[in-house]
Amino acid sequence: MKDISWFNDMEARIPAGEVRTRFAPSPTGYMHVGNLRTALYTYLIARHAKGKFILRIEDTDQGRLVEGAVDVIYKTMAECHLEHDEGPDVGGPVAPYVQTERRPLYREYAELLIERGHAYRCFCEKTESEEDSGEFDRPDDPCRDMAREESDRRAAAGEPYVIRQRIPHEGTTTFHDEIFGDITVENSSLDDQVLLKRDGLPTYNFANVVDDHLMGITHVVRGSEYLSSAPKYNLLYEGFGWPIPKYVHCSPVMRDQHNKMSKRHGDPSYEDLIAQGFLTDAVINYVTLLGWSPRGEREIFSLDELREIFDISGISKSPAIFDIEKLRYFNAEYIRAMSPEDFAKAAEPYIRQAVKNPACDAAAIAALLQQRTEVLTEIPEKLDFFDALPEYDTELFVHKKSKSDLVSSKAMLEKVIPALEALPGWNDEGILSTMTAIAEAEGVKNAKVMWPVRIAAAGKAVTPGGAVEICRILGRDECLRRLKIGLEKLN
Repeated sequence: MKDISWFNDMEARIPAGEVRTRFAPSPTGYMHVGNLRTALYTYLIARHAKGKFILRIEDTDQGRLVEGAVDVIYKTMAECHLEHDEGPDVGGPVAPYVQTERRPLYREYAELLIERGHAYRCFCEKTESEEDSGEFDRPDDPCRDMAREESDRRAAAGEPYVIRQRIPHEGTTTFHDEIFGDITVENSSLDDQVLLKRDGLPTYNFANVVDDHLMGITHVVRGSEYLSSAPKYNLLYEGFGWPIPKYVHCSPVMRDQHNKMSKRHGDPSYEDLIAQGFLTDAVINYVTLLGWSPRGEREIFSLDELREIFDISGISKSPAIFDIEKLRYFNAEYIRAMSPEDFAKAAEPYIRQAVKNPACDAAAIAALLQQRTEVLTEIPEKLDFFDALPEYDTELFVHKKSKSDLVSSKAMLEKVIPALEALPGWNDEGILSTMTAIAEAEGVKNAKVMWPVRIAAAGKAVTPGGAVEICRILGRDECLRRLKIGLEKLN
């Protein structure tokens, strides 16, 4: 047991006088939507208050660790613009920020609780599955009332043990949550949870209390599934004589009215959503609104705006339902608001999946797509006609609205082909004026000329862009080759 000056030195390191929040993921794989939302709320609370946002890696559950998962955490946070002020990679005043690197601390604090009568050594054989299920009858535990001398003797003799929290048998514990208000539970309903395992590693429930205090965390944001553990956290804080941080328990993100989102059931992670063609900024905006409401009707906010307006009082007690169609709406709004240059850059990899011909300008194609795209992964299927004219039926030339039929389409192509062949330059203005001049000379609406040109050039009834843009992007030679194939079909 260290003397009290060591604990005093630890207290002296704790930053004070500012809001400090932490995102503390376990490196167990992908970043699911609920985890991303926790990171966002934690970040926004700190930034709104001009405080500090801390990243801590909680890796004490060694059995669930996934190789490369820490890199996924860093990558996701960087992509989502969630810059942390302190963490394993940037350091800080209360390092280290990885729990397994803090291992020696936990035993000191567990022993301190034993000294103060708020914990005890338990030498009983219990399997981890029994511990995890909470099946431990506290009154029947002979170690709870073991004399301290006997406990010390058995520990000194090398007998394996865990350290358990000593929960009062009688009375109640009340804790306050910023979302759910005051909650009171009977102490008799709480189990003497394990604080330190046989291998000397802390349990999640113990490590996060010790670390939150020693890192000066003022607001603890986590899922509402931890509400049932909060009374035990309170009793730990009281046992140490530490101030209790503000608890912010967020209700779950649901797939539907009855089921939480789950990777096991095929629900998307952040990485999945990006792979499905969603923009990071749209995902951030939408996920922030899963369980938090700004004041007013507006829904589209940049991260900078969210930092300004985010308020804990807007977080809802009710579960939020993840609606992929609503996310598509957000994504389409973000795509339309992008600069043409930014959209072209984002769209180019998807354009090139379908358009391999380098003569077709990706930026020119992107300009056709921006107002017609909801998710980036839709792009290739819209463009398959650029590289190769698909097989199509002449019935496509029949179109009621433009008053086109097989006869009129043949007549229009016969006039358009030589006119386009004679064009001195190949640009939108020249192509458009050629077709409108033919329409005027024939006494018909422009659509009656443009419909058969578009069908012959693309071989599809639905295309991004009209006849003029498609002809221009295909280039004169390829465009005329296709129009002549269309004329042959009609002959």
